[in-house]
Amino acid sequence: MSSASQKSPDAYTEAGLFVAFMQIADILGAQAEQVIKTAGLTGAQYNVLRILRGAGRAGLACREIGERMISRDPDITRLLDRMEKRNLITRERQSDDRRVVKTYVTPEGLQLLKTLDRPVSALHERQFQGIAPAKLKVLAAMLEEVRSQHAGQKADCDLRGRALNKSKKKDSKQKRASKIAP
Repeated sequence: MSSASQKSPDAYTEAGLFVAFMQIADILGAQAEQVIKTAGLTGAQYNVLRILRGAGRAGLACREIGERMISRDPDITRLLDRMEKRNLITRERQSDDRRVVKTYVTPEGLQLLKTLDRPVSALHERQFQGIAPAKLKVLAAMLEEVRSQHAGQKADCDLRGRALNKSKKKDSKQKRASKIAP
């Protein structure tokens, strides 16, 4: 077996961490969905309401909401449409720039969030009970470091581990050059 196909011990650790992150996110997310569902919301709707509550009176444009979402929603406009129909949010076209539509949480949306604040907080306490506060702080710092390193990034390799962006750009440049060359 060639040395290129052998995995280093670090690769096994990294793969194990990835699987653990995905499993933990699934478990904790499912628990949160159960609590949020009691208020008639999806996780994405709850996330939007929290984002808008944090934005305050300034509101946010659709793109800004999408950038702050925990899980990216490819159709944020339809999500906002459904929430507007339920009177959880309102949208206003800006007079200084007609291209911009700001979204705001309504009093009804704020009230719904308020009813979930205690149950969600209690859930988080249960989810992390038994872990010392000092360890939770270290874990939070480590996870933030990982998240910030990868925020906004897309996959950079294919199934064989080859670089996506670099090889595609190089291939297209070579093809153009071969068409120009005599």
